Amino acid sequence: MKILPVEEIRLADAYTIENEPIADIDLMERAAGQLFSWIVKRINNSHRFLIFAGLGNNGGDGLALARMLYNAEYDVAVYVIRFSEKTSESFDENYKRLSELDGEHIFDLNPSDAFPETKEKDILVDAIFGSGLTRPATGYVETVIKNINLSPALKIAIDIPSGLFADSSTKDYEEAIVQADYTLTFQFPKYAFLMPENDPFVGNWHILDIELHPEFIEQVKVHNHFILEEDVAGWISARTKFSHKGTYGHALLIAGSYGKAGAAVLAAHACLRSGVGLLHVHIPKVAYSILQTALPETMLSIDRYDEYISEIPDLDPYDAVGIGPGLGMEPQSQMAFKLLIQEYRRPLVIDADALNILSENKTWLSFLTPNSILTPHPKEFERLAGKWGNDFQKMDKLREFTRKFNIIMVLKGAHTTVCLPDGTCYFNSTGNPGMATAGSGDVLTGIITGLLAQHYSPAHAAILGVFLHGKAGDLAAKKLSEPSLLAGDIIQYLGKAFKKL
Repeated sequence: MKILPVEEIRLADAYTIENEPIADIDLMERAAGQLFSWIVKRINNSHRFLIFAGLGNNGGDGLALARMLYNAEYDVAVYVIRFSEKTSESFDENYKRLSELDGEHIFDLNPSDAFPETKEKDILVDAIFGSGLTRPATGYVETVIKNINLSPALKIAIDIPSGLFADSSTKDYEEAIVQADYTLTFQFPKYAFLMPENDPFVGNWHILDIELHPEFIEQVKVHNHFILEEDVAGWISARTKFSHKGTYGHALLIAGSYGKAGAAVLAAHACLRSGVGLLHVHIPKVAYSILQTALPETMLSIDRYDEYISEIPDLDPYDAVGIGPGLGMEPQSQMAFKLLIQEYRRPLVIDADALNILSENKTWLSFLTPNSILTPHPKEFERLAGKWGNDFQKMDKLREFTRKFNIIMVLKGAHTTVCLPDGTCYFNSTGNPGMATAGSGDVLTGIITGLLAQHYSPAHAAILGVFLHGKAGDLAAKKLSEPSLLAGDIIQYLGKAFKKL
């Protein structure tokens, strides 16, 4: 799914109005209908709705929603925030339609008026500003937003929480942003929703399809995508009747050190479960009996050193090589990694301690084979690329880094981001907080290495690997709960994740 910046969303609306064709007021009615459907499926009419409406089309959405809720016998009141004399045409039309209903439903809220009293059982709907906001909320509107946030009631934002910018940081204006429990956004996720700094404002967000013109969506060029199941389901390679283990690639993992053999086990097990035909794991001697016992399906390459890796095996047989889980930072291990970079001419998968080694030897980055896949968590990425002031700057650094070194970055976290060498980013839709557990990253390294060995392109291996990793985690959490989730559970549910695709 494409993530459109605000200016493209405006064009999508305009294109739909002109080419469907549909009147602006009717497109607003369609959007309000989607809001109404989402709400009535989840919230019964024992709750009172207080809708805070601005003077533009976002306020118009709120007015149309209020009318639909009233007609469904909900107790609803609209408070129009009179911060300006200007209103949009569609706002005016929906104001008129709501005014024509029996009873008093609309109240003007001026700076001299007291903020309405709210109760915990109430539902507050934020329809003040839409996604086109470019200046921080100030003055009276800021006061209203602060009062909304002080309310004990559940809060639902229409399209985007008021005060939040869709495409840039509002980190310096956090007190003037609605803190929504739910955000019901239209057609596309907003770029801001994928930034950790905005989680306190966006809450649990849902995409409502308002049927913007598919022709425009197909043609528009964007730099950001949201990975959904339908995007990757067709990528899974079908297995043929006369295939054999050699058909599905030969992978090498270089992993493990004294006290960290478990990382090698997790990465290797995940690699096998990803469908690879053959797997070798190069380990120090101390990990031999552990790997041999835990994973009899794995072939082992044993280093001459007992407790850490000091060399690399002959690389000719391998379709893909992953390095890093539990590797350690010994000087001999660092030299072995440097030799791997020099000798292996296919894309590498680089994680964990291998990333830390790169951060201490940044000149090596220029020698990585194009489309090598690096899988840092935010702290590892900071050590590689430097600090940032907000999450939008972090994303700028991510794009700059991938372009500069012609590599693929998998920045781990909620909505793990795959950034390609051209700066295009893919944000993952799967995964849950239970996956914030030791070894989860080792599992991801194994999956991506296995897919790469099966001749998926580096981009597809990274994107599909991230999706499957998160999906397996979701299936495991559903069965076991988020708090009790272990990295090994992700591996156990990887088969079911494949079946879902």
